[in-house]
Amino acid sequence: MTAERDTDLDYFAELDRRMVKAVRGIRLLQAISWPAQVQQEFLDQLHRGTIRLPEPEYERRDHDDIREELNAIQHECRYTDDHPVGNYVRRTAESWEIATRLIDAAGTRAISEHSTLLYGKPGDLLPGSDAHNLDAAEHFIELADELSSELASAEADYCLSAEIIQHELQERLDAFFVHHQISVEIDPALTAKAAAGPTRIRLRSATAFSEYDRHQLLEHEAFVHSLTALNGREQPHLASMARNSPRITATQEGLATFAELITGSIDIGRMKRISLRIIAIDMALNGADFIQVFRFFQGHGQTDADSFASAARVFRGAPLGGGAAFTKDTVYLHGLLSVHTFFRWALKHKRLKLCRNLFAGKMTLHDVIALEPWFDSGYIAQPLYLPPWVQRANGLAGMLAFSLFANRIRLDRIEAWDLKLGV
Repeated sequence: MTAERDTDLDYFAELDRRMVKAVRGIRLLQAISWPAQVQQEFLDQLHRGTIRLPEPEYERRDHDDIREELNAIQHECRYTDDHPVGNYVRRTAESWEIATRLIDAAGTRAISEHSTLLYGKPGDLLPGSDAHNLDAAEHFIELADELSSELASAEADYCLSAEIIQHELQERLDAFFVHHQISVEIDPALTAKAAAGPTRIRLRSATAFSEYDRHQLLEHEAFVHSLTALNGREQPHLASMARNSPRITATQEGLATFAELITGSIDIGRMKRISLRIIAIDMALNGADFIQVFRFFQGHGQTDADSFASAARVFRGAPLGGGAAFTKDTVYLHGLLSVHTFFRWALKHKRLKLCRNLFAGKMTLHDVIALEPWFDSGYIAQPLYLPPWVQRANGLAGMLAFSLFANRIRLDRIEAWDLKLGV
């Protein structure tokens, strides 16, 4: 089907508006996240020499009316299931429905089933490979540990306050987002180091940020998460592209982590932290309780506070006795490798415009390919903002071209003497 012969676009736009209205009050992560008080109580007990499972409580809500509307939207989309735009709306509505079931299952083992449908699990295969997420995680952890002593003294470990980061980020954002205002705020109740939305980026107070943190916040939070949300708000027909529907999480986090990678903003320590979370999710699914997972992070050098925060990410919404987990953090490595593969594929097939289209809103990799005719027709607007590294198209193409060829070199076939150039 071509966009020129399309007669159903107004119909899909109306369904999309209905969906956005129906899910307006759903905040999945907020619904299952723990208040800062839970962490403080746990750490106070730990420092007094006692340790016991935290007792987070989850607010109960009735999502029946929302699910009824989402089911109706999916049903109406099925009449045009061969249409890429209708398929986009149907898949998005379906993911929101699963999200409501996940929230309703908070505190029970049923959360794992819904979480796996949305985010996958540690044993999932990587794209184009017979390796899975656990293999990738173990690789990065092992390499980080091997390099730790060598890299420990290689770079200064700057400690920057949240106030300094706030000021510097605000200056950069004001200069970049010339048509919108994004405020950088310090939030004492935030458990993660940072969180980004379309109009604000929050930083955790009383936290030391490194030089790498500063660049990661800009590239990951601002120039991907906030940027795609703002571009999504500029869409004339598909308002859902401004929302973080659960189905786009792997692509969003993968794209944001790829942005860190391609700009040199990611460090091996961050790769290790991401990888440790995948191992921890697997541990929890296989029976480890919260305290065992907390000790696992401690054993890998994280502070008590960071170990709690890392373990809490695994057990958000899940019972703390083991056998269940919130699997969202599986998407970081899987998404990174998928996005990296997508960019290389786009270069190989001379379709780099797809990479730019990926920033027009919050989509999956499948969406940006399937919806290409509607980008070309103008039904889906081109991105208002592009990250600086995407704007430099020649540099991006050069890096991808090199990566495409370099990946053909088998390191297991290289001997030290092969690298003695000029001998």
